[in-house]
Amino acid sequence: MPLLLLLPLALLLFGVAWIVLLPLVLRQRYRQGHARRRAYRWLLRVNAWGFLVSVAGFLATAWLATSWSPPALRDAALGAAVGAPLALAGIALTRFEVRADGVHYTPNRWMALLLTLLVAARIAAGVWWSWARFGGGASTTPLAHALQAGGVWAVGGMLLGYAATYAWGIHLRHRRLVR
Repeated sequence: MPLLLLLPLALLLFGVAWIVLLPLVLRQRYRQGHARRRAYRWLLRVNAWGFLVSVAGFLATAWLATSWSPPALRDAALGAAVGAPLALAGIALTRFEVRADGVHYTPNRWMALLLTLLVAARIAAGVWWSWARFGGGASTTPLAHALQAGGVWAVGGMLLGYAATYAWGIHLRHRRLVR
């Protein structure tokens, strides 16, 4: 019987740890988002193709989710379409250095902050929506309607569209700089 009491306690501790560690994780995400990196050709190629596969999987999942949320695929595709030009701006703002030991690049600090805040807003919106759904009924605010209508798919698509386009942009820019 005492072992059954450990499960709710473990779930409570997991929730508290998540709440306490989330700001630290977001801070590390920002710090790594604008850190200077060495561009390895093989790694850039794997990253670019991997993100392309991820976008295809994400859109396939959104297509399957249209059974429960009809605008999911549309919102996911629109989000990816918005993320791509944002990534082109991010590539234009990225600083490249060609040295004897290879090519290094430093992503823009403000773009990293924008994406980190977008991730934080998505997490906060998901928590708020869950709280509203399970805490006493559905909310009728425009934000709740946007979240229920697939707004979370749009944010995910935007982040993934940004990442895929940025990975391909860095890969192509590296190829051009190495020549």
